[in-house]
Amino acid sequence: AMEKSYTSMFLLLVAISCALAKDVGKKETKETTAKPKLPQTLSRGWGDQLIWTQTYEEALFRSKHSNKPLMIIHHLDDCPHSQALKKAFAEHKDIQKLAEKFILLNLVYETTDKNLSPDGQYVPRILFIDPSLTVRADITGRYSNRLYAYEPSDISLLYSNMQKALKLMKTEL
Repeated sequence: AMEKSYTSMFLLLVAISCALAKDVGKKETKETTAKPKLPQTLSRGWGDQLIWTQTYEEALFRSKHSNKPLMIIHHLDDCPHSQALKKAFAEHKDIQKLAEKFILLNLVYETTDKNLSPDGQYVPRILFIDPSLTVRADITGRYSNRLYAYEPSDISLLYSNMQKALKLMKTEL
């Protein structure tokens, strides 16, 4: 997997340098280059206009102090299932709107917190944590062998689980 990411990184660098080399000949004005674009770093494509936290610790802190539930998405860049879910998630207007009510974190690595992998370390998996910092093991997808897995076809289930996470929080805290 490591070689694979080095290879993709190398190819990316080659592509960038080719693109830059091509642009050298063209004269560009300030107006065409200076378009404010949101950095894609923390969203990793899951919703560029949403506010994403950087670390699990930061996310827990923010959830507790803002009294908003936390939604954690575990995924991998080279996983086709993660990519498909990301696309469905990012293109779903209602999910993107509802996601604003959450503290959001997407991780491409595993945390040491065993609570975040109650039934294994598979991707993609989405867990909800309420502001009392309790992992909501009761909010699950439709697979009994991978409780927190979602596929693009499960996007409406994910949406209703997001609503459930918000509702449970209000009634129980």
